[in-house]
Amino acid sequence: MMVWDFGWAGALLVLLALAVASVRVLREYERGVVFLLGRFWKVKGPGIVLVVPGVQQMVRVDLRLVVMDVPSQDVISRDNVSVKVNAVVYFRVVDSQKAIIHVENYFEATSQLAQTTLRSVLGKHELDDMLAEREQLNADIQQILDAQTDSWGIKVANVEIKHVDIDESMVRAIARQAEAERERRAKVIHAEGEQQASEKLLAAARVLAQSPQAMQLRYLQTLTNIAGDRTSTIVFPMPVDLMEALTKIAAERRGG
Repeated sequence: MMVWDFGWAGALLVLLALAVASVRVLREYERGVVFLLGRFWKVKGPGIVLVVPGVQQMVRVDLRLVVMDVPSQDVISRDNVSVKVNAVVYFRVVDSQKAIIHVENYFEATSQLAQTTLRSVLGKHELDDMLAEREQLNADIQQILDAQTDSWGIKVANVEIKHVDIDESMVRAIARQAEAERERRAKVIHAEGEQQASEKLLAAARVLAQSPQAMQLRYLQTLTNIAGDRTSTIVFPMPVDLMEALTKIAAERRGG
């Protein structure tokens, strides 16, 4: 009778241990990919999940957004400038079944793909584009990564280029180029100002040529400005019209 009681007690303990071992608790951001005798069965969670030991196996998958740092990559731009670029990738698992079944390690696979994509995309652009068009480059890399990781159940939410490290000699060359560009713009602006001023002077000359009275008024205004100047010597210009009038009067007197 005593042996019988110990047998029942042992069986109950075994059943209790199996029951405890079969209980899994998944958090709100976790899912469990359950396999039945090695074959995919279903995705469970969150909450309490029962897994039969020895018959079923469960793999936990975290659905939260993952921030992955892409190591610094050596990139040669389209204009043959060597730079070091690093970035950060934001992604998350949207299909737990694909993330476990279709790829061995989705984190490592996404990291390697991000590195090769970063070199490939940036190598098609010049250095100026890397420095000035980061938003567009981020969008291009994100689109390529998202398309290639879709079969893994991964959604790439965002890609940000963090640093573009340039050699010191190239930094000095860029500074010289920027200075030359500023000088070029200054000369262009000065030339445009001279052109506009000459056009205005030409238009004013045409107006004065069409109206002798306006020319006389301008002459008088010039004399007024000269009179107000504190110079010891004043040169009075003689208008051509006045010279012609005086010459005409003198000729008439000689003829008379």
